[in-house]
Amino acid sequence: MRVVRDHTIPLLLDDDLLVQGENLAVLPRLPAGAFDMVYIDPPFNTGREQSHARLRAVADPDGNVTGFGGRRYRTEEVGRMAFADRFDDLPAYLAPRLVEARRLLAEHGTLYVHLDPRESHYVKVLLDELFGRRCFLNELVWAYDYGAKARRRWPTKHDVILVYVKDPDAYWFDSEEVDREPYMAPGLVTAEQRARGKRPTDVWWHTIVPTNGSERTGYPTQKPAGIVRRMVTASSRPGGWCLDFFAGSGTLGAVARELDRRFVLVDASPAAIEVCEQRLGGEATPGSRTPAAR
Repeated sequence: MRVVRDHTIPLLLDDDLLVQGENLAVLPRLPAGAFDMVYIDPPFNTGREQSHARLRAVADPDGNVTGFGGRRYRTEEVGRMAFADRFDDLPAYLAPRLVEARRLLAEHGTLYVHLDPRESHYVKVLLDELFGRRCFLNELVWAYDYGAKARRRWPTKHDVILVYVKDPDAYWFDSEEVDREPYMAPGLVTAEQRARGKRPTDVWWHTIVPTNGSERTGYPTQKPAGIVRRMVTASSRPGGWCLDFFAGSGTLGAVARELDRRFVLVDASPAAIEVCEQRLGGEATPGSRTPAAR
């Protein structure tokens, strides 16, 4: 993987790329029609700062945490990542970036846009205009079981992922390779069907990234590899190129590498680029600052 911070260097798809820069400036430098799929997880426009503290546990007989065998620990903060999650008009912000996304997709390509339910309907209207209503493939609902427990409304426990294709007559979708799920009513199907499982529907039940799991990077809005893997598997081919221009913690890159796909990740945040480098490794291009020089 090459790490690019110098915007005078051509962006050639001869290696996986991690590009630091404003995505609207970076995307026109990528070749049209090159990508099997684009997945983006833009800021959700919650109106508040997204923040995550990185903690470590230190042995302390008077600590406030009890671990295995009764050992006591205290936690201390070793860093914090944060960004403002606020736009006056999210569709207007996304529109020129989605125009570029459509240009970059191959004719068989698919776009996945991960959104908060408060914004998804506005962005869907925009996507209908940019792609055409025939190109709308799915509204996916990712349901999870973590977060605030509201008492004056139904607790919000899902995100929305809008799926659009470049050409409704030519898009790639490999349902045979997608992971399978247990049947919710196993007594109604045969033993062979139970053993094989069923194809996922447009509602995906999947936990968030576990707090203490090895997958967790500490990035505030990290999404689980399991849901990204499902999209990459269905909508790209081995050796095909995948793009995420709100790269965050680099989950798309990690999944693409695991599945023998190629990837381009773009993010303006130095903190996000650092997390991606630590997660994926990489070699800085000539003229770019190396991680040690920052």
